[in-house]
Amino acid sequence: MHGGVHARPGALPRIPFLPGAAPAPSSPGGRPGLGAALRRSKTKSRLRFGGPAAGDLCKRAHREKLRVAILVSKPTLQSEHGVSLQSGYSVLEGAKAAGFQISADELASIVESRDSEKLAVHGQLDGIAGKLATSLTDGINTAEYSLNQRQDIYGVNKFTESEARSLWEFVWEALQDTTLIILIACALISFVVGIATEGWPKGAYDGIGIFTSILLVVSVTATSNYQQSLQFRDLDKEKRKIFVQVTRNSLRQRMLIDDLLPGDVVHLAVGDQVPADGLFISGYSVLINESSLTGESEPVVVNEDNPFLLSGTKVLDGSCKMLVTAVGMRTQWGKLMAAITESGDDETPLQVKLNKVANIIGNIGVFFSLLTFVVLSQGLVAQKYLDGLLLSWSGDDVLEILQHFSVAVTIIVVAVPEGLPLAVTLSLAFAMKKMMKEKALVRQLAACETMGSATIICSDKTGTLTTNRMSVVKACVCGNTMEVNSPPAPSNFSSKLPEAALEILLESIFNNTAGEVVINQDGHRQILGTPTEVALLDFALLIGGGIKEKRQQTKVVKVEPFNSTKKRMSTILELPGGGYRAHCKGASEVVLAACDKFIDARGSIVALDNTTTNKLNGIIETFSKEALRTLCLAYREMDDGFSIDEPIPLQGYTCIGIVGIKDPVRPGVRQSVATCRSAGIEVRMITGDNINTAKAIARECGILTEDGLAIEGAEFREKNHKELIEFIPKMQVLARSSPLDKHALVKHLRTTFNEVVAVTGDGTNDAPALREADIGLAMGIAGTEVAKESADVVILDDNFSTIVTVAKWGRSVYVNIQKFVQFQLTVNVVALLVNFSSACFTGDAPLTAVQLLWVNMIMDTLGALALATEPPDDNLMKKAPVGRRGKFITKVMWRNILGQSIFQFAVMWYLQTQGKYLFALEGSDADTVLNTIIFNTFVFCQVFNELSSRDMEEINVLKGLPDNSIFMGILAGTVIFQFIIVQFLGDFADTMPLTQLQWLVSILFGLLGMPIAAAIKLIPVEPHEEGN
Repeated sequence: MHGGVHARPGALPRIPFLPGAAPAPSSPGGRPGLGAALRRSKTKSRLRFGGPAAGDLCKRAHREKLRVAILVSKPTLQSEHGVSLQSGYSVLEGAKAAGFQISADELASIVESRDSEKLAVHGQLDGIAGKLATSLTDGINTAEYSLNQRQDIYGVNKFTESEARSLWEFVWEALQDTTLIILIACALISFVVGIATEGWPKGAYDGIGIFTSILLVVSVTATSNYQQSLQFRDLDKEKRKIFVQVTRNSLRQRMLIDDLLPGDVVHLAVGDQVPADGLFISGYSVLINESSLTGESEPVVVNEDNPFLLSGTKVLDGSCKMLVTAVGMRTQWGKLMAAITESGDDETPLQVKLNKVANIIGNIGVFFSLLTFVVLSQGLVAQKYLDGLLLSWSGDDVLEILQHFSVAVTIIVVAVPEGLPLAVTLSLAFAMKKMMKEKALVRQLAACETMGSATIICSDKTGTLTTNRMSVVKACVCGNTMEVNSPPAPSNFSSKLPEAALEILLESIFNNTAGEVVINQDGHRQILGTPTEVALLDFALLIGGGIKEKRQQTKVVKVEPFNSTKKRMSTILELPGGGYRAHCKGASEVVLAACDKFIDARGSIVALDNTTTNKLNGIIETFSKEALRTLCLAYREMDDGFSIDEPIPLQGYTCIGIVGIKDPVRPGVRQSVATCRSAGIEVRMITGDNINTAKAIARECGILTEDGLAIEGAEFREKNHKELIEFIPKMQVLARSSPLDKHALVKHLRTTFNEVVAVTGDGTNDAPALREADIGLAMGIAGTEVAKESADVVILDDNFSTIVTVAKWGRSVYVNIQKFVQFQLTVNVVALLVNFSSACFTGDAPLTAVQLLWVNMIMDTLGALALATEPPDDNLMKKAPVGRRGKFITKVMWRNILGQSIFQFAVMWYLQTQGKYLFALEGSDADTVLNTIIFNTFVFCQVFNELSSRDMEEINVLKGLPDNSIFMGILAGTVIFQFIIVQFLGDFADTMPLTQLQWLVSILFGLLGMPIAAAIKLIPVEPHEEGN
């Protein structure tokens, strides 16, 4: 057992959470009567606690990174930030004038260096509190002037962030693209040679045209990336919004950790992140995981002998009050976070996959561009060879070769689908922003993609499927079952109980609790704690109990907090007349099994026989079938020889009563579960509750079906591998489960059944399951900081319906990227075929460098913006999930790509071979006009293909189009700019103004692509397929 700690004077936080110790022998026999037991005399004692268990809960990679950083940087950081570790110091005049007697650096060094001697020099905890002008019980003065002074002297609880990258940095980054650099060189040479041969300004048009196109591409790309970087920074700020309970001016309040100041009194519970450096004031068996700072996985016991609490560490067990001594950049965590900031730069699995696709297509493009250059140039080189002028080159010859080279390089630009990773980033950033509005904070980018492939959601019951607003509605005390949720019921309830039974019931609820009743900032009474604790305390207050008076009658000397393994909480009270009494509460069947006596209707303590046991078990079952959460409360008088150093006994208790707590199902959950089922996503409930309660709630939510099975954790653990393979597919409810049961189930589903699993969790012990799952979903309200850190997505409203929304957005991300890939690959194929075939058969390329750059921007940046930001529609949740082995580029996509590519190439080839006859083109400008018509038609083919790509299977692609302002704006902008290029920028883009007929034919050829696309979609293919 980890050593006990003496209690400090003043109220202790009652938020314990600790695994218990080994059982001790139960006391022989029961006490003669309840009333006499309540009149014991008081003796003095020390405060002791049971032994905690620990686990390494921080990610190994993150731990090692931070550990190296701290070991390397600590000496230099102390030098840079002026943190002195020497005992000698002088108080600045400003601090003295404000009423403080210790400097910020001196104060920070005490905890940072764990310097017990320096702490003693300053008068231990009381001395530090005095020098900080704060109270260990009431906290700091909240007068605005006082807070400002404290902030000026000791700093704020924020770490220095790296400066946001400017737009010009993204412009410079975009200009680093190799193909663009080559094109810039081509434009420069074309500019110089053109002026030298044709003079100004005619000779400069080609060079200026390429320069302008490059500038446009770079501007749009850089602006898009800049906007994304700002979005990711905003999301990083949201991740750091952590709230803690703080006492200021003797009032408890919830506060952002950014607002903490030295001198604040902070209340910490299991799963919390320590928000600043500080000193332990009082508490129950605090275990701290410091691996994020030190790399050591062994938890550290914090008590009066080791009172140092470091920012960024996690509370594994127990609870305490802490005096804040250093904040922000004066803590080691602040310095490390400033050096290791989060960003959205990490590539997701889909981005990695698409980068490989882009590289393959790019290599094919390079091959075709070289062939095109050779084919275009061989005529001129061969003629020079035949004329014997191979070493004699005029300016026009150089310009012609340069134009061929520019076309070849531009083919590479078009062929390399750099828009693929961009589309992923755009879609993810868009989805993350929208999901934030839907109460889902994405911590890991890859979760957006993965959630779209989810096949199973393993959900907690309490707070996710239910509202987490609990109230006691039924209770069985002294053998009588009564309703207690209507207004007159509480007084009726208390009047029907023997006085002694009522007293012991109130004593149990008010003392054996992790909750607190406090006065908030508004002067109103507020109950703090878990929803279960709040429900019990509210029930006790309603039936006439006074928590302050009841707690003054006894003294809590030992606590074994609730844990998910023992499913019970126990407390030892020192009685006024001497001796000790143990109180226990927890899972009804567990606590009732520990009882051998109960209080009857007269208030007498009698033996618990089989008949009474069966009656009480029947009441538990009845409550559970009514979807009530049941708790059993019990107590035990301790033997005269009992020492608080001994573990709290596990047997020999007297049953006080059973309470039924109602936690209503959230509105819309049943519909959300039905939506998941229609989308091919199975929903399974994993809960620590009684199996009958779990089954009742699961039926109400629509999770448990007629052919589905419910099982308890104990039975699940006993099954062998072969039995689990047969059983798991049918299992829909896992009740009375432990965190290890949840972890084991998730692992089986992922490995044995190859499912893509999303798991919800809120407690510290859920961290292993959250990490094991493909998508970890932590609860934002009920979840601990340990759970949130282990999760990929934080559900800010703890609502199951929000999880379904995340799944829908995940599918939207995946499908949007597929749409864009289909659109871009079509343009890639057609652009390559048109220029290469034309070069081979006519010796000329109809699409110039400037024109191809414009097409490249349409299909890369603008196409990504249009298609990757499509909002999800309801049809997405009517299709089967992709799963773990689904191919990204499906048969449906190949069908659409090949069909549309054949159509577009046929149109381009027809125009190139028959265009002059079709439009009766003659004269010196005939070739230029024809090439302009081909260019115009090609662009409109892409405009209408972009519309057809809005849905890969549905024929009606116009549904919802007016609601998508981004898509409409990009289409309109593309058409308008295309008109300007053709009609007014001919000198730069090698185009000629077209007649109305020529415009009409170009648009009609493009429009023809839509019915062609619809017809192609009628060709049957398997919509979903499994990959290797």
